[in-house]
Amino acid sequence: MEQRSNFDHIFSSRDNIERILDDLKDGIIAHDLDRTIFFFNKKAEEITGYQRKEVIGKDCHEVFDGGFCGSRCSFCESSEAPFLDTAEYPLTILTRNGEPRRVEMTATMMWNAEHDHFGVLATFRDMTDLFELRVKARDMTGFSNIIGCDSKMVDVFRQIRDVSGYDYPVHIFGETGTGKELVANAIHNESLRGGGPFVPINCGALPEGLIESELFGHVKGAFSGAIRDKKGRFELAHKGTIFLDEVADLPKSLQVKLLRFLQEGNFVKVGGEKTVSVDVRVVSATNKDLKKEVKKGNFREDLFYRLNVIPIHIPPIRERRADIPLLADFFLSKAPAIAGQRPSLRVSREALNLLMDYSWPGNVRELQNAIQFAIVRCQGKIIHPDDLPIELKRLVVPKAKRGPVRKLDPEKVVAALAKTGGNKARAAKVLGVGRATLYRFLADYPGALQLHR
Repeated sequence: MEQRSNFDHIFSSRDNIERILDDLKDGIIAHDLDRTIFFFNKKAEEITGYQRKEVIGKDCHEVFDGGFCGSRCSFCESSEAPFLDTAEYPLTILTRNGEPRRVEMTATMMWNAEHDHFGVLATFRDMTDLFELRVKARDMTGFSNIIGCDSKMVDVFRQIRDVSGYDYPVHIFGETGTGKELVANAIHNESLRGGGPFVPINCGALPEGLIESELFGHVKGAFSGAIRDKKGRFELAHKGTIFLDEVADLPKSLQVKLLRFLQEGNFVKVGGEKTVSVDVRVVSATNKDLKKEVKKGNFREDLFYRLNVIPIHIPPIRERRADIPLLADFFLSKAPAIAGQRPSLRVSREALNLLMDYSWPGNVRELQNAIQFAIVRCQGKIIHPDDLPIELKRLVVPKAKRGPVRKLDPEKVVAALAKTGGNKARAAKVLGVGRATLYRFLADYPGALQLHR
């Protein structure tokens, strides 16, 4: 009873509660159903750059531009977000000084004794420094559902994180199959718009006569077959992100209308007269060089500069071969869902050599197809060269000659893994070999990982 009495005494004092919450390593914001902030701890001050006295008693949306939770906010008049007891998600916020910070957010509904909700408690942890530490330690295997550890992909991860805090247009350039839509989706999910719609459209897949209606909508009677008003993709993407894939294929007439929207933020539907205003972020992509398209006269120069505010280049897989074993393992991990109760598979050293040496004109999409082909073809637990598509054996790119490579043995590998805490990239450095060499060895001798553990 005495322990219970002391417990009650501690939490009966507001000062004691605030002292406890101020000592936590997570930032805490609490507001009522009108979004009026009534608690803001010291860690929240440190992460956001705002002082407690500046935010207490104020509307969350007045303090933080667009609201602290962005499109995930359940307390906006236009919000369709449901009231959830608890929601967890990553978020990129801008501090008071305009610095982007990546946080992991948990928002929890607060209930009173009558079981009515009266506000929300949001806790958030700053993960920005952890991201940089993982980059420096070469301990990255992916980011925001994108698989990769190569330094070129880590640069892409950094760019995604950096641009997520802003609403500027982003243009993604990369060959077919490199994952441009994945990057666009990651930018959306990491941003304040992450709770809003992500609306993709392939500008090259629609007939010229339909694409304007698809993008901007039409009114009833605008053309034959327009039996009702229809919302376009821009209107459907309100408060979210629209992804214009293969934007270089837009006809000139649509380029003019897109430019006008980027300048003014509004448009007129096909056959309509009223101006429609929407709040969307535009992310575009193409596998063509837009600068060359401008020089050829196929793409408007003024539109190019409007879209290409923040360019992101995704390297082809032949320029990031260190990612091939990771991607192969990832696609193999999906095998149970495809093949029922089939035992887990691994790639033999000889088959991995072919995967590493192939030029991959279709990039990640082609690699995924090759692994799925091998899963179906393989009769045992190990994928051999004969299980791979014929193209991999016929179109092997000759390997560049290198100097002598130090031989590996299980004891040396286990010792290196133990020394580096299991970090394969650092272990490869200790052993004096490339990461691909170590990955091949581990594919052939999985027992080395078991011995280390």
